[in-house]
Amino acid sequence: MTQRKRLIGRGVLGIAALFALIQFVPYGHSHGNPPVTKAVRWDSPRTAKLFAGACQDCHSNLSNWRWYDKVAPGSWLVQNDIQGGRNHLNVSEWNKPQPDLEEVLRVIRAGEMPPLQYKLVHPAAQLTKVQTEQLARGIAATYKKDAPATRRGD
Repeated sequence: MTQRKRLIGRGVLGIAALFALIQFVPYGHSHGNPPVTKAVRWDSPRTAKLFAGACQDCHSNLSNWRWYDKVAPGSWLVQNDIQGGRNHLNVSEWNKPQPDLEEVLRVIRAGEMPPLQYKLVHPAAQLTKVQTEQLARGIAATYKKDAPATRRGD
């Protein structure tokens, strides 16, 4: 039994040491938000509110960084999601090409956005079917009112 306890103790110590070491990996520590070059002009305050709760952290330069965003490996996942989100659609850089409206609406209506891992820790991102449709219609109206340039090939 003491041999087993030593083995378990060493395993716990090894995991703790590995956890401490991964904090020094230089990815996921940059929590600055780039400047807003041109903000989208939303069609309504309702669309702005729905977007802020469900999409803004990853699809704008106004991310709200939280404590768990500073601890690896969570920081790696968050950094990756935010970089990917900003690269695909960024309402803080509306002067730059954005994806085609149909693609944005497709992922919202299909429930692909926001992703499950985001919804699990952000209650405002857990939209009802009615809210999801309101967001989709609001984004469509926003694209019509304040259209961004679109990417070729999207």
